[in-house]
Amino acid sequence: MKFEYHEHHSKLDKNQVIADLKRVSKVLGRDSLSMKEYDDQGEYSSSAVHRRFGSWNIALREAGLNCRNEFHTEEEMFQNLENVWIRKGRQPRRSEMNDKSISVISSGTYLRKFSRWSNALKSFVGYINAVDDAQTPIGSTLNTKQHKTSRDINLRLRFKVLQRDKFKCCSCGASPAKNPGVELHVDHIVPWSKGGETVLENLQTLCSKCNGGKSNLM
Repeated sequence: MKFEYHEHHSKLDKNQVIADLKRVSKVLGRDSLSMKEYDDQGEYSSSAVHRRFGSWNIALREAGLNCRNEFHTEEEMFQNLENVWIRKGRQPRRSEMNDKSISVISSGTYLRKFSRWSNALKSFVGYINAVDDAQTPIGSTLNTKQHKTSRDINLRLRFKVLQRDKFKCCSCGASPAKNPGVELHVDHIVPWSKGGETVLENLQTLCSKCNGGKSNLM
């Protein structure tokens, strides 16, 4: 007897898979699905869906469903935590990380990475306070021969300036904590183009309106 290999679902129809993902989510009454949940209720195997879309989360997004355990780098998580900290004007609470209007990464992601919310905060503070060559951040594309520092302001230095200035505009006092529409910038007091260095003493917090009006003036 001759055995032959038969390939199943080698080219799944994307629209049919999307429709089936939506069907299963409706049956279970959930806005997201695990691979196991889909294997129990779905028409196809989760591994086949994974291969067809490139990842399980991509398949969920295509179906308009929420992703689970989406990967974020530690730097992305710290950047998001910094943004929420600025918006609140203080150390954020764990529950506030679930507010999608200010945080793109949920508290659950931080707990999976750091085990406890307090550990996430301690790691962030440790990252900000770590010894860093903050005066010469990666990514400078301008001529630095006449400067000791780069024009770019990295995450560590930016947060230190904002924290020193109490997350308020040094010119008008505007703060995202009082007005969510306020956007804070970190600006050189003496412009970098006029010899000013990218150091804590030469940086200040300005809102977007005040920074736009300042332009390149001293």
